[in-house]
Amino acid sequence: MILGPGANIQRHPFNGRNFEYFSEDPVLTGAMGAAIVNGIERNGVGTSVKHFVANNQETNRNNNNVIVSERALREIYLKGFEIIVKKSQPWSIMTSYNKVNGIYTSEDKRLLTDILRDDWGFEGLVMTDWFGGYDTPAQISAGNDLIEPGTKFQWDALKEAHEKGALTNEQIDTAVGRILKLVLESRKMQDYQYSNNPDLKAHATITKESAAEGMVLLKNENTLPVNQGAKVALIGVNSYEFIAGGTGSGDVNEAYTVSLEEGLQNQDFTVSPQAAALFQSHKNANANSFVKPEGMDAMFTPYNPPQIKYTEEEMNTLATSADVAMVTIGRNSGEGGDRVEKNDFLLTDEEQKMLQQTVDAFHNNGKKVIVVLNIGGVIETNSWKKLPDAILLAWQGGQEGGNSVASILSGTVNPSGRLPMTFPVNVSDHASHKNFPLDGSSLGAFDFFQSGKEVPKAEQQRNVDNTYYEEGIYVGYRHFDKTNIPVSFPFGHGLSYTQFDFEGLDLTVENDTILIATIIKNVGATIGKEVVQVYVSKPNTTIDRPVQVLKAFAKTQSLEPEQTEAILLKIPIADLRYWDEKKKDWALEKGLYELRLGASSRNIIEKVQVEL
Repeated sequence: MILGPGANIQRHPFNGRNFEYFSEDPVLTGAMGAAIVNGIERNGVGTSVKHFVANNQETNRNNNNVIVSERALREIYLKGFEIIVKKSQPWSIMTSYNKVNGIYTSEDKRLLTDILRDDWGFEGLVMTDWFGGYDTPAQISAGNDLIEPGTKFQWDALKEAHEKGALTNEQIDTAVGRILKLVLESRKMQDYQYSNNPDLKAHATITKESAAEGMVLLKNENTLPVNQGAKVALIGVNSYEFIAGGTGSGDVNEAYTVSLEEGLQNQDFTVSPQAAALFQSHKNANANSFVKPEGMDAMFTPYNPPQIKYTEEEMNTLATSADVAMVTIGRNSGEGGDRVEKNDFLLTDEEQKMLQQTVDAFHNNGKKVIVVLNIGGVIETNSWKKLPDAILLAWQGGQEGGNSVASILSGTVNPSGRLPMTFPVNVSDHASHKNFPLDGSSLGAFDFFQSGKEVPKAEQQRNVDNTYYEEGIYVGYRHFDKTNIPVSFPFGHGLSYTQFDFEGLDLTVENDTILIATIIKNVGATIGKEVVQVYVSKPNTTIDRPVQVLKAFAKTQSLEPEQTEAILLKIPIADLRYWDEKKKDWALEKGLYELRLGASSRNIIEKVQVEL
């Protein structure tokens, strides 16, 4: 079994584990999560979708109490898990460390039995996160079947509860039965003959292609792709020390990491030897800072070597000798701590100076500047995005990351990724910002797994012990659209090296399902893929609801110039319901609905209305 994927909502950009999660939107989270679960499990390997539920910060994650409305819980934080369960039926679900409205999730019968099993029809087992929860008998009674990793203290507590009648034979048998069901249906019990010789080259190809598929072209002013054979000045430490993935248990011990330098060379670019020599000199002078953490240290200590400081003379030399500049900005975070604004969300003073130096020198020589963002989560872009000529959001692309980026920069691959979250102008523009820990509190190695340490009420801190989700359902673009706040890059944004037309928008209703049909045509000169996004709005609504919400999306196949593809998207009418807190049930507001076909949440191309 794989302990993933993670399906928590990216409620705020500072969550240290956002790199593991899919989106600020539950429909996107659910669809991507279900696809990954189905892909893994069809190979006979189980998944454990995590962290159920509302584990949206690392600060005091073991005891943090999430105080959230039932509507926000149902529509935002549970919805992605619900979609995954109904579309993929994962082998297991992992409960989170935190409490929801005062009850640890692993001890909450309403969440684990009433909702997960009775409402959604989940058939697998539920396991705790490692050392999660406090009252072990209560966990089993609630429907948490497997205690991980299991301690003598918990074993004794279970035996004592059974002896006193607090834990019945039926409850024990239910948990054991679910565990045995998973064991008996596993490949191991089918006498599967595994191999210790995987096709590593084929796997490397898959990771290279999938990383490129998700990269997002944020800006491009007649700059990309770059002609192969061009001489590239690589600027910044992360051009040479590429970040493959975030830290913590979501990290992968990759066999190697292809840097941007290597990737460009593999695509027949010439990497400026002067720029590479400046990096090597910097690395030699700061050798201790370039030692990567190993083992347990790597879980808590992101690798973050110091940035290079360029002199004006050095930068001018690079600008006269190279054809184009590529500046890489790197960020890393992960399990055990949250991010902060200064020198993390915001560029550091050194990075700002480096970027400005590069732009001044290269533009003065009539040459272009490209920024590559080697990051796992959102950073501030609005204050500097006008400086470079192109910005590629490369994320953290795994062991083949440099090759993936180079394939896009060269035009071998046409970028087709879209933003799964909003890039704000200011982090404080997020409605959740006033209710999120902002000091980057982190867990130490010794208290990393400690749960059940209750803090006296008089000593409890807001957003540490208790986090109030006062923004309700207004997370991400739902909030920005409702308040009409400007953003740096909107949810769903992403550019291409070609252009597409949407030809028509047809809507029909069949058997309680809305069918949206359109034809996508590549009207540019380059082969590429387009992403179709459908948002639903309710004009003249009588309830408090977002301006629009994503309800369906699809990516085309690779389309040659002038080639078309018909897209059919299905939206069950039930998916348009909201949670009615008075009725304590889902409800559909009758009347006129508007379905919006867009290239992003703020680039709506066509609209069509339907009466329901």
